[in-house]
Amino acid sequence: MRIPVQTRNRGIALIIVMIAIFVLSVMAAVFATSMKVETKLAMNANHDQELMWLGRSGVELARYVLSEQMTIPNEPYDSLNQVWAGGPGGIGESNSPLAGLSLDNYQVGDGTVSVKIVDLERKVNINTVNVNPAELQQALTLMGVGADGISVISDSILDWIGPPKSPRPAGAESDYYQTMDPPYYAKNAPMDDLSELLLVRGICDHPEIYWGGSPTNHPTARFQQKLGFVNSPFQVPDYPFGLTNLFTALSIGRINVNTADENVLQMLPGVDETTAQNIIKQRAGPDGEDGTADDTPFTNPSQISAAGAPAGDASLCTVRSSTFEVHVTARLGDYHREYVAILFRNTPTDIQVLSFYWE
Repeated sequence: MRIPVQTRNRGIALIIVMIAIFVLSVMAAVFATSMKVETKLAMNANHDQELMWLGRSGVELARYVLSEQMTIPNEPYDSLNQVWAGGPGGIGESNSPLAGLSLDNYQVGDGTVSVKIVDLERKVNINTVNVNPAELQQALTLMGVGADGISVISDSILDWIGPPKSPRPAGAESDYYQTMDPPYYAKNAPMDDLSELLLVRGICDHPEIYWGGSPTNHPTARFQQKLGFVNSPFQVPDYPFGLTNLFTALSIGRINVNTADENVLQMLPGVDETTAQNIIKQRAGPDGEDGTADDTPFTNPSQISAAGAPAGDASLCTVRSSTFEVHVTARLGDYHREYVAILFRNTPTDIQVLSFYWE
């Protein structure tokens, strides 16, 4: 029997052609996808510089607003109803360049910036607790930390920011931190950033104390009754707020009674929950809501005594903030980026940018 060789060869050739077409199609698809990705990356690179300058423009807008705010003669204070804080503006601002100014989607060239300004004097400076440890203990008490936990965290923070020496009874120095994985040394100097607290004994194993809330992303057993932070061996801690809501590493060291919340106000000596609520009620005006047009901010720290605060607290307070954290959202078409800056305002013409970075 004779085999038709020519027909067989044609069949093999057809299969080879089909395979070649398939391979070429895959290669073309991969090439097209690669080109699309490369084009996208190139566009991102081109927009990086523009977004950065938009971010810087947002910081300059914040500097302008804070400068103008300080020149308003009828408002010798900083409060939550003012434009810089996102409020409608006080009486003095209605006749100033800030009237009608919005910090949301402010047009800058082909892009926009949205600016949020938060004063850091609304919190307690963590570096001052070395002078007044009672503030730290009061903060932990307000959070609901157990007695043993208060001793460990309080002593460890004081050891961290204090000069190197023998650790306090429940504290820790470098010898303790050298046993960590990876090992590190105690700061033994003032904190530059509040996130350093996450390295401190008693907090590094309990980050929920820093952030607030409960350790839902961690195994329960890790947090059961360790260092006596909870009430029972099986109770998972759930803190209503964290140290980050009460403290800052950058401020002039005095609390702005026009912007501080109820928990921070209770860290003042002799100020309990009722007194803190009275302070807020007095500054909030008739509607009882902070940050609205009818607010009646304090013009002098001594005025908080009318709300029941001890007269001596006035020396620990202020009505004018100096340190501000600025959050800028820069948008250019479909691209956006978040920037953060820390500003220090000395005078209307002297507002320094202490740091600028993107998240």
